[in-house]
Amino acid sequence: MADNDVATRAPESDAQEASTAPAEQSVFPGDTPAQAGPSMGEHCTTDRPTPSGEIPTGELSKLGGIDVYIAKPSDYPHSPSKLLLLLTGGTGLKSTNNQLQADKFASEGYLVIMPDQFEGNPAPNSVDMTKIDEHPSFLEQVKLKTAETFKAFLIDMWLAYHTPEKVLPILHKVIEAAKDEFADAVANGGGIYGVGYCFGAKYILILAGEHPDTAVWGQAPPEGEEQGVVKRAPLIKAGAVAHGTMVTKEDLESVKSPIYIAAVEDDPLFSEAEVLTPGRKALEKNSIEHEIQTFSGVPHGFAVLGDYEDARIKQSQAQAFGQMLGWIQGH
Repeated sequence: MADNDVATRAPESDAQEASTAPAEQSVFPGDTPAQAGPSMGEHCTTDRPTPSGEIPTGELSKLGGIDVYIAKPSDYPHSPSKLLLLLTGGTGLKSTNNQLQADKFASEGYLVIMPDQFEGNPAPNSVDMTKIDEHPSFLEQVKLKTAETFKAFLIDMWLAYHTPEKVLPILHKVIEAAKDEFADAVANGGGIYGVGYCFGAKYILILAGEHPDTAVWGQAPPEGEEQGVVKRAPLIKAGAVAHGTMVTKEDLESVKSPIYIAAVEDDPLFSEAEVLTPGRKALEKNSIEHEIQTFSGVPHGFAVLGDYEDARIKQSQAQAFGQMLGWIQGH
């Protein structure tokens, strides 16, 4: 594990404050709820400003009946490509920044599939902080607090709906359709690669793991049948994730594919003590190739494409992208 101390804490780190969601009911046997504390922050529900002059070049399409954004290398299919599944935070498919993130991986030779994990229902938007005065009046403070409380309630309701039981079958449909539609890219890469940010990081970890046959797609076993008799192998060849949310230690304990993790120091959304440390020990015990990089002084969500005023956060963002890219290129 390497530490990155090139950035200092910025005001954007306040975005780590979040609501507490109800305990998540996992479809995986023996799984525990996600760590206590915040469940989702501003980083998962609001985009940073889009870098000036950048416009997405991919296309919206469908795979397996699911809406997807597809970004292809400029010379595809004339030159070989590899298939990459990109899973986003709560801002979802229509986010310009997420589409640009997919384009960046495509420019490095990957055929990128970014599915709509939320079926047209991205996370509730945050309060627009640009419209709040630097020194708000008492009434404005009350209005802001009320809006924040209401948003926290909406996010809790949103998370209660978008569970593995809902999300995994969507990903299954996309993966199966992609294997047919882009069989050349899958064959060229010897499998499917995956990268995930925030909400999507949990699902890359799940897809990189070995799970009971019925549970892996978010389905309960038929009545009267024992769950977990047959296990399904990982669906991705190698994965890279950044600042996951709602991740459990069991997600990491089940990982079987090589995995890279970009974490944020003292991150309440990805607890060192409750998730990352036991997860690291499990990866070591299971002899799973892995790398965990901890970034200090940056906000949770920093690796998602978007503009920051602090040049040092920009540098960390670029560094995280380079390391995630390098990891999947190396596998």
